[in-house]
Amino acid sequence: MALVVMCGQPCSGKTSAAACLAVALHSSSPDLTVRIIDESSLHLRRNDSYKDMVVEKNLRGLLRSEVDRSVSRDSIIIVDSLNNIKGYRYELWCLARASGVRYCVLFCDTEVDHCKEWNNNRQEKGEPAYDTNIFEDLVSRFEKPDRRNRWDSPLFELFPSRDELVETAPDIAEAVSYLTKKVDSKTRDVKVLQPTIATQTVRTTEANSLYEMDKATQEVVNAIVEAQSCGLGLAVNKISIGPNLPTIKLERSVGLPELRSLRRTFIKLAGQYSLSGPPPPTDADSAKRMFVDYLNRELGA
Repeated sequence: MALVVMCGQPCSGKTSAAACLAVALHSSSPDLTVRIIDESSLHLRRNDSYKDMVVEKNLRGLLRSEVDRSVSRDSIIIVDSLNNIKGYRYELWCLARASGVRYCVLFCDTEVDHCKEWNNNRQEKGEPAYDTNIFEDLVSRFEKPDRRNRWDSPLFELFPSRDELVETAPDIAEAVSYLTKKVDSKTRDVKVLQPTIATQTVRTTEANSLYEMDKATQEVVNAIVEAQSCGLGLAVNKISIGPNLPTIKLERSVGLPELRSLRRTFIKLAGQYSLSGPPPPTDADSAKRMFVDYLNRELGA
C-alpha cells in the first residue's frame, strides 16, 4: 500500500514521529496493517551499527532487504532510521516503485543543538544513545531531503523541537490522508508509483534464474549420488548427465555432504557474480553446464 521513509539527524525525534504516525494510521483505519522497520527490529544497537563505514553500509543493506521483503500493496511500511543519504533514499524509492505502492518522506527538521542536547540527556539516563564521535560524524554527513527530487517527494516536514509530536499534529494528519486516501482516475493529489517494464523484467528474470539454478544443480547432485550408489560411472571415472552437456570427471568417491557444500558455494558465488555482471542462466542446461565445470575444477579432475 505504501512506504514511508523517516529522515532526520540522529536524535531528531524520528522514532517518536514514526510511533505517532503508526497510531494515527490505526485510528484512521483500524484494519490497516502498519509495520515499523528500524535497527532494533533487526536486533542491532545504534553505536554498533554506525561505528564505521563498513558496518553502516551493512546496516543499510539489511534494512533495504527487510523493506524489499515487507513492502506490499496490503500494508504500510515505515522505515525508522537515519536515511541520511540521498542515494539510499533513492534506492528505497525504487523499491516502492517496483512494488507499485505510494511513497513519501517524513522529515524531522530539528536543529543540531537540540539533537545534541537530547542525545546527551539519553546518555545521562542510561538510555540508547550515540557516542559523541559517532554523533558528530553522522551530523556532518547528513543530506537534507529536497522535495524537488522524486525520491524525496512528497515531503512532510515536522519540527519536534518547536511543536509537540502527537498523532493529531497537522503534518501527521496530512501524511495519513495521503497514505490512506482512496484513489481513482480523477485523483491528482496522490501518486501511486508504477513499476516500469525494466523493473518487472529484472525481478522476473532473477526469480527464474534462481529457481532454474537451484533445480538444475540439485539434479546434477542426484545424478552423481545415484551413479555412485549403483557403481556406475566410477569404473571409468566419468558420469554423464545428458546429451550436449559436459561429463563429470571423478578421481575419487564424493559423499553427499561434500556435494551439498559444493552446491551451496556454487549458488552463492553465482549470485555474487550476478551483482556486477550478467544474471545467472535462466535455462536448466546452462546452469548444469556451469555447475559441472565448477565441480570438475573443485574436485581436481
